[in-house]
Amino acid sequence: MSDVRERLIDGGLRLLERDGLQSLSVRNLATEVGTSTMAVYTHFGGMTGVIEAVASEAFSRFAHALTDAEQTDDPVADFFVMGAAYRRFALANPQRYQLIFGAAAPTSVAGSRTDVTSTGSATDRSESAASFDALREAVRRMIAAGRIRDDGELNIAGRLWSLVHGAVMLELAGFFGHEGHGLTHVLAPLTVDTIVGMGDERDDTIESLSRAMSLVP
Repeated sequence: MSDVRERLIDGGLRLLERDGLQSLSVRNLATEVGTSTMAVYTHFGGMTGVIEAVASEAFSRFAHALTDAEQTDDPVADFFVMGAAYRRFALANPQRYQLIFGAAAPTSVAGSRTDVTSTGSATDRSESAASFDALREAVRRMIAAGRIRDDGELNIAGRLWSLVHGAVMLELAGFFGHEGHGLTHVLAPLTVDTIVGMGDERDDTIESLSRAMSLVP
């Protein structure tokens, strides 16, 4: 990636997070980065290309956040750690999160979304698919360890994603306050109940949660 292109993408991420999607314009981006408007057109062809590149980079950083922790021999604990990383990324980068997963995302981003229950991926762009692949791997490991029943890897991944996404979106909207109650009062106990409902022993799930809490930064 050229230095100018990389600077433009980073500038786009800064604008998005600071001022929202509506702030992304050729002129604003050029000013943010300290380059000419022509540079934007040269590297991206216009703002549609910029938004697609910004979304792709946001997906990449999100996937990195989900997979940053090393795997342990407890796949349920690892899933809890991943869920905490998911929430942490969304709360720290709400505009990026809304861009890649929100219902009001631009067509250039939303148009690449696919049916995870049939395609096995959240997007038809391979560079943006790593985050759902990480969730699939977490589900696969929990099934293989006999911790949850096998209702179909993709089905379970979709259910667990719905659980985490729903809780995170409500917390982003301010419904759970700002004292961390979205995690301690809602998401963690809801996830415990779900894992138990999928076949795990409650004591084992609680033990995995405790183990995960010791690993979460």
